Amino acid sequence: MTGLKRGLVLVAAVAAASTASGQTQPGKPIAYPGKGQSQQQQQQDDGHCYAWARSNTGVDPSAYAPQGPSGPAVGGGERARGALGGAVIGGIANGSDGARTGAAVGIVAGGIRARQRQRAQQEAVQADYQGSLNTYYRAWGACMESRGYTIR
Repeated sequence: MTGLKRGLVLVAAVAAASTASGQTQPGKPIAYPGKGQSQQQQQQDDGHCYAWARSNTGVDPSAYAPQGPSGPAVGGGERARGALGGAVIGGIANGSDGARTGAAVGIVAGGIRARQRQRAQQEAVQADYQGSLNTYYRAWGACMESRGYTIR
């Protein structure tokens, strides 16, 4: 495989992974001059509307990033509870070998629960981030429309 093909495959894989994870960044709407505004005037209006929307929504998209849980799915005691429960059930059914097996299965099951909890937290953080940016961009768009721009 040539270097170009490898690069295209890598780009496609990264795009597919980010789409599958649902973590797409919202894009800033585009403002089209509706009254013949110059590029310089549009930049001034954009700066004014950026500041106005930021002060009215409390959201600064240049400094705003989702802050969610990161790292391995630990904490919450899912693994420990799973190990304890598995050991008790396995021990009752099959003695000490059953307890060891039950504990191992419980650890795995607890890890799965911990990852599910972490994923749910990340999705909630991402939804909050998306909502905040949508609120900001609605305010920015309203400001730009009041200055004679069409927003798409």
